[in-house]
Amino acid sequence: MVIAVDGPAASGKGTIARALARHFDLPHMDTGMLYRAVALTLFRFGGDPASAFEALRACDGVAQVDPTDPDLRSEIVGSIASRISAYPDVRAALLDRQRHFASRSSGAVLDGRDIGTVIVPDARAKLFVTASPEVRAQRRLAELVGRGGTAHLEDVLIDIRARDARDSGRAAAPLAQAVDADLLDTSDLSVDEAVAAAIRLVAQRIGATANG
Repeated sequence: MVIAVDGPAASGKGTIARALARHFDLPHMDTGMLYRAVALTLFRFGGDPASAFEALRACDGVAQVDPTDPDLRSEIVGSIASRISAYPDVRAALLDRQRHFASRSSGAVLDGRDIGTVIVPDARAKLFVTASPEVRAQRRLAELVGRGGTAHLEDVLIDIRARDARDSGRAAAPLAQAVDADLLDTSDLSVDEAVAAAIRLVAQRIGATANG
């Protein structure tokens, strides 16, 4: 069983995907971290995010990036990842890695921007998790402050909207809700409420009970 969880930045899709993986006892992949690993590699070697060629070369370094490296979640790396994810060659270079993970006999949960539309279009259950830009900006700001950073809500909101425009407007695998995906708007939901709603939706899709 494969569960695809898509959505824009700071929508809560990562938290929901991890909770689904725990509930249904499945391995989880945050595919956005692959792009962040490429971005971190590019950044550390002084590469140019505006160069599709240099971004593609940085894909070779993904396996060497420590998944616990705190720099993976930095704002600069996130911004670079959003830019390089628009390059078709970069997306193609990471495609097989994601599909291989999804092909595990145990099943899997993957979250990202194009899981249900491109990576695993035949996933048994699909969610498109979203929230208003304002709510997502507040969440991202709280996350930044929680890590000891500083930022202004207005600047974070501008960045959120810019990322949405890049993700939705790119030619290669744009962010979009799959036609057979269930929409989950978390704007007015607590984390527990959002997770519970996600479990119910997936359980309905796979014919299981939400409690097991």
